[in-house]
Amino acid sequence: MIHLKKHLLSACLLVTSLASCAQPSKKTEKVPEDMTIDKDMTTAVATFGTGCFWCTEAQFQQLEGVLRVESGYSGGSKPNPTYEEVSTGLSGHAEVVQITYDPAKISFETLLEAFWQAHDPTTLNRQGNDVGPQYRSVIFYHDEEQQRLAELYKKKLNEEKVYDDPIVTEISPYKAFYVAENYHQDYYNLNGSQPYCTYVIKPKLEKFKKVFKDKLKK
Repeated sequence: MIHLKKHLLSACLLVTSLASCAQPSKKTEKVPEDMTIDKDMTTAVATFGTGCFWCTEAQFQQLEGVLRVESGYSGGSKPNPTYEEVSTGLSGHAEVVQITYDPAKISFETLLEAFWQAHDPTTLNRQGNDVGPQYRSVIFYHDEEQQRLAELYKKKLNEEKVYDDPIVTEISPYKAFYVAENYHQDYYNLNGSQPYCTYVIKPKLEKFKKVFKDKLKK
């Protein structure tokens, strides 16, 4: 059974209209400390695009079982694109997060539930004031099981008419992930007083945490 609340979506969209991810930002050069992952631990990877990766990163960092979240680019043809190149909308890349997780603690199905809750999957190449194919809703699946689950979930959401409009989320095979510049990593935690963080990310994050209160890190 799919647990998704439409009224939370409308509230997120209202806040998102206040600012844009593409606005100039202070380039914080501090590189966040990476969580040490036991080399013997069994891990899995998911790659999602839900608009601005600053928002997505902050949301998925909250979930128990998520070991690392990196902001970056995927879906284009040019290796190692820069933020400026991706921001033109011409490189073919989407802003995404690469999520390393412990499948013994969190399932891909739960990550999918968080993916659908994290943004509006019915707006083509747009999330609020962030407009362009680089902000598209996309799941880059890493294996056939991820593809099956993503397509099944999307089908159920459409059949149950959870949204007023059809879902336009792209579901494509994963090919490559390019880590974004250092100042994009852990952006919300390092730049919480920035306008975009205050007026867009913070309200979305608070709503996200309420929905997934039983799945948050202690």
